[in-house]
Amino acid sequence: MDQEKLENTRVDYTAATLSEASTKADPIKQFEIWFDEAQEANVPERNAMTLSTATTNGIPSARIVLLKGVYHGGFSFYTNYLSRKGKELTKNPVCALTFFWPSMERQVRIEGTIEKLSKEQSEKYFHSRPKDSQIGAVVSPQSQEIDSRDLLEKKWDELAAEFAEKEVPKPSFWGGYLVTPRLIEFWQGRPSRLHDRIVYKRIDAKTWKKVRLAP
Repeated sequence: MDQEKLENTRVDYTAATLSEASTKADPIKQFEIWFDEAQEANVPERNAMTLSTATTNGIPSARIVLLKGVYHGGFSFYTNYLSRKGKELTKNPVCALTFFWPSMERQVRIEGTIEKLSKEQSEKYFHSRPKDSQIGAVVSPQSQEIDSRDLLEKKWDELAAEFAEKEVPKPSFWGGYLVTPRLIEFWQGRPSRLHDRIVYKRIDAKTWKKVRLAP
């Protein structure tokens, strides 16, 4: 690795600005505006977000998951409940989400509490997925050590044959979560590292306080 080249790698951001006056009173609506703009700009994997969780004694972990809904004042995604993130969320039901859209020089940070979606909602989404993905969710003991990839592929082939002509049942260990935010930050890159940061802090169920942070 060229350490000097790494230290000198930087971009001066000039794409847009962000002000208190230009943002909505409701951060969920502001997120939807930014997400729609990312969609219009054909940002790749615009629904990819970093999900950060932690153990009860504060050891963090992070990974990329996909946003699958914005409703009921929250953000939803689906995963294996027995994975590392699932186990951490069971014991410590708080998390952070981070979106980064580099072509738009934008970032969104979300902090909040988390709860499982209903079984009915998880069932509905599970059966909307491609059948190959449904089988993959059943086969994979996510985050657990396995002896080889061959075992996964063999099990996948067996289940694909078994369910070729019938519906794949949603496994009990797989389903959705809803993140209810208590803080949402919108970051817009600006020149000279004087970035715009507008943060919404939840006051109560219907009220948010909007403030500007120093970059």
